[in-house]
Amino acid sequence: MAHHEIELDSTTLHGRFSRELPPVLTVDSGDVIVLSTLDALWSLEPPTEDGSPHRSYEPRRADIDDGHALIGPIEVRGAEPGMALEVELRALRTGPWGWTRAGLRSTPLAERLGVVGQPALLLWELDRERGVARDQFGHNVEMRPFLGVIGLAPAELGLHPTWPPRREGGNLDCRELVAGSRLLLPVAVPGALLSVGDGHAAQGDGEVSGTAIECAMEHVELVVRLHDGIAIDMPRAETPAGTLTLGVHEDLDEAAHIALDAMVGLIAEREGMSRAQALALASVVVDLRVTQIVNAGVRGVHALLPTGALDRDLAPDP
Repeated sequence: MAHHEIELDSTTLHGRFSRELPPVLTVDSGDVIVLSTLDALWSLEPPTEDGSPHRSYEPRRADIDDGHALIGPIEVRGAEPGMALEVELRALRTGPWGWTRAGLRSTPLAERLGVVGQPALLLWELDRERGVARDQFGHNVEMRPFLGVIGLAPAELGLHPTWPPRREGGNLDCRELVAGSRLLLPVAVPGALLSVGDGHAAQGDGEVSGTAIECAMEHVELVVRLHDGIAIDMPRAETPAGTLTLGVHEDLDEAAHIALDAMVGLIAEREGMSRAQALALASVVVDLRVTQIVNAGVRGVHALLPTGALDRDLAPDP
């Protein structure tokens, strides 16, 4: 197991997914990677309440750096299409500030809720020691830091936007992917080409305004592992909250079906039962949650099997 550190600079930052981007680092399965990130919008200081410009990272390339500020790509030696890459999140420490916006852009949801043209900005002080975020109005929320974007390069050539989630991961915005989680992603290209970013200090399921508590990450520690015997079509994860399977699609119902289909298959395999039996069991113990509804027309749903939900030790003694 080797230990690698990636510096945050113009050679390691990018804002698109692509199999054509050269890797900034090549690692082996089992290696540890330590890095830091900017917030999603490349900010060097918090936004201002009056909307005046604030400092952002420069220089940026117009064609490659117009999405989330991501670190990578990271090549994993030996990764090939058909394998799965495990990304273990060992440590996540935010920067000292964050922000949340609503009503800034015209979206179907913002129009439905009547907030277009009524922009709101929450500015957060992030107390990393207490794990509490406090905004300028005195609201306190518990911090649960995670990375909104963890993804691999798609198989298709060209530059791909970072905003939509896809089968290889990307902008999943799943609030359960906190430290202690292990995310599995299907590998689509040789080397896998992992990129990460979009720090969030806290977020609700759905990310309904389009932003969480957006923040930089001062310290991210990852371990990557290759799996040759796990065939997956969509991301899945083991998290402190439990096992989850993810579905992404333009249609929210279809995203839910994809997530549930994977969960039913997983339960059937683990418990040695038919898919119909697994579906019946899932109806009792599995939660379907809207991961996000705001990312470039692609919706996300995750199915969560809570830790211990099928613990046979809960059964009374005969």
